[in-house]
Amino acid sequence: MADKSEKTKARLPRGFADRSAEDIRAVEKMMATIRSVYELYGFEPVDQPMIEYTDALGKFLPDQDRPNEGVFSFQDDDDQWLSLRYDLTAPTARFVAENFDKLPKPYRSYRSGWVFRNEKPGPGRFRQFMQFDADTVGTPGVAADAEMAMMMADVMEALGIKRGDYVIRVNNRKVLDGVLEAIGLGGDQNAGRRLTVLRAIDKLDKLGPEGVRLLLGPGRWDGGKEGEGDFAKGAGLNDAQAEAVLLATARNVQAGQDAGVGTNAVYQEGVGELATIEALVRAAGYGEDRVLMDRSVVRGLEYYTGPVFEAELLAEIPNDEGQIVRFSIGVSRLMTALKNLGKLDTSDVIAPVVVLVMDKDTESLGRYQKMVADLRAAGIRSEMYLGGAGMKAQLKYADRRGSPVAIIQGGDERARGEVQIKDLIEGARLSAEITDNAEWRAARPAQVTVAEGDLVGEVKKILAAHAADRAKGGA
Repeated sequence: MADKSEKTKARLPRGFADRSAEDIRAVEKMMATIRSVYELYGFEPVDQPMIEYTDALGKFLPDQDRPNEGVFSFQDDDDQWLSLRYDLTAPTARFVAENFDKLPKPYRSYRSGWVFRNEKPGPGRFRQFMQFDADTVGTPGVAADAEMAMMMADVMEALGIKRGDYVIRVNNRKVLDGVLEAIGLGGDQNAGRRLTVLRAIDKLDKLGPEGVRLLLGPGRWDGGKEGEGDFAKGAGLNDAQAEAVLLATARNVQAGQDAGVGTNAVYQEGVGELATIEALVRAAGYGEDRVLMDRSVVRGLEYYTGPVFEAELLAEIPNDEGQIVRFSIGVSRLMTALKNLGKLDTSDVIAPVVVLVMDKDTESLGRYQKMVADLRAAGIRSEMYLGGAGMKAQLKYADRRGSPVAIIQGGDERARGEVQIKDLIEGARLSAEITDNAEWRAARPAQVTVAEGDLVGEVKKILAAHAADRAKGGA
């Protein structure tokens, strides 16, 4: 229990993150691009609430009074358990079930939003993060899955990731289900072992086949040698069973290589569906450099029953900690990768012009507010300083805001019907680069005085000069 001093201390809950203006704009820019591709494919936007009945999310623990496996939950006034959504899939399923008769079938929709996980946070693992889903409901066969793979590839390229720097990997849950059934791991009684198998395969890139073979069998020490680190208990498969799993989930499986499980009906169905998806994407012009059938993909196999997809960035890209990584992409990771690739530049967002408040009487404040209104009417971001500080502190405020221009009108200027316009960007450049007074005076002026009626036009000229500098790489 936190003491009183801890309760009143400003602190961010673990597993959550504050978002800066730059991050928000970067995400919105990225998602606008994704949305445009989804719309191009004929998907319609829809949204469901962040809160659902807990039993609809499939996360209720029947042996406890409070549902707390992975979800944030509370009771409403009629004792019903409610939870913050764990993902976007369960709310979509509930929405389709409730409105099935009214919806066109197949039903094509997309949605984005925050989801919440009541799990232990860690590096890169948050309790709140963004998802952006598209779904086709009510279609037979795997044509819709082939289209999803193609759409994901188009999204990557629309975001500026060139061909060869990404790949969409496709697998099918039925392939592994068939293998596990064929080697004797079918049925509810083996659910735990099947999950251990899935988690072992997910470590192929990290541990390699031999490390995964240990996790499929007796288990493995984290350090690689007996007694080093913690011991991870394996799935307990024998050598033949482990070989069948490794062969069936190898990245490049040749025809006929099925380690004796090829007669299993579920396995054959999964292999057939993958073949159909491949035929469809190839017919549409998407080669292996864009969409690749890859049986080593296991993320999502725990809860999907058919095809699964994984978008991977192949280029070596630094993460937030500067480490070189290859990304398996979610919205947050994709945003980080795009920012580090320079694909989410938000430098075109201009900070507001600041109108300084030199006099605080009602008439003066009205004139300052009129200046702000005129600037806004011309489409120029602007604000009147609303603090209580003097001129020096107001200019410091404008500088911290990154403002391009400050507007100054004291009593003398007001009497003459004039305003001073201070070019903060040019002023900072001149003060940093020019030391000779003559050179300073000959350069583009960092401050001009104009008639009050010319305020908007002069500010537009200064902002246009800034834009030209940026275009030349001068800012």
